[in-house]
Amino acid sequence: MFDSKLAARWLLLVISAAACLPKDEDGQSRTRRGTLRSSAGPKLGKVAAVAEQAPSSARKPPAPRAKTQAPLARTEADGGAPSEAAGVFEDGFEREAIGRNYRTSASSAWRIDEGSVCAHSPRNQPLWLARRLPKNARIEFDAVSHSADGDIKVEAWGDGRSAATTTSYTNATSYLFIYGGWRNTLHVLARRNEHGKDRRELRVDPDGEDPRTLPVFAGQSYHFVIERRDGRTVSMSVDETEILSFVDSAPLDGPGHDHFAFNAWEAQVCFDNLNILPLDG
Repeated sequence: MFDSKLAARWLLLVISAAACLPKDEDGQSRTRRGTLRSSAGPKLGKVAAVAEQAPSSARKPPAPRAKTQAPLARTEADGGAPSEAAGVFEDGFEREAIGRNYRTSASSAWRIDEGSVCAHSPRNQPLWLARRLPKNARIEFDAVSHSADGDIKVEAWGDGRSAATTTSYTNATSYLFIYGGWRNTLHVLARRNEHGKDRRELRVDPDGEDPRTLPVFAGQSYHFVIERRDGRTVSMSVDETEILSFVDSAPLDGPGHDHFAFNAWEAQVCFDNLNILPLDG
């Protein structure tokens, strides 16, 4: 005879057992033989699955290089590095701080900016290289002015510490090489006084055909070579064209005339890839 109460109790036990089975992440019940899958298949398609397994560096572009504007690490007055022996020297400025190979009296005006050393209106307060220059040397670097005024300026064979004390820079201890100075009207090679009567100069001619008299174009990178080979003759070349040279009957050399510096007036100028090579002679 059919016992309805017994059948009801048996059915309740079956339902309770089914409810206790563990679930998959997709909500499907599992049996002891394995996981049940829905007819729709895996949640991720083939392309999505491959992307999920790929390393994160393959899926995300590298972060853009941050622009750094770090001040000088230390100046001479703060106990910066003393002058080191003359010799080969290279600097690509791929760092955050200018560092102890350089010194200046205007630390706020000089900084590293995206892998170059840049001047921000130093007004003839040079950034001196602490290492000494040989008497004869080839000095190479790249430079760009971000101003229509041009005014790319460096010094060579100076004392390693001097700076302008007045508006006019008449107390330098070096040779001064100025490309596009005086609001992009003159290229100048001067001895100690950039306004001196004995300076060598070329007047800029924006419409001329002589490559030596072209102006400085804002944003354009120029390759400079400063040389002294015979102890007497200094020269400045830009992009393999000699611009100016000067034969000095009383050459600047020895102690007090054995350092190199980047310089500028008010234009924003950046320098890179400094390379100094001693020359025989």
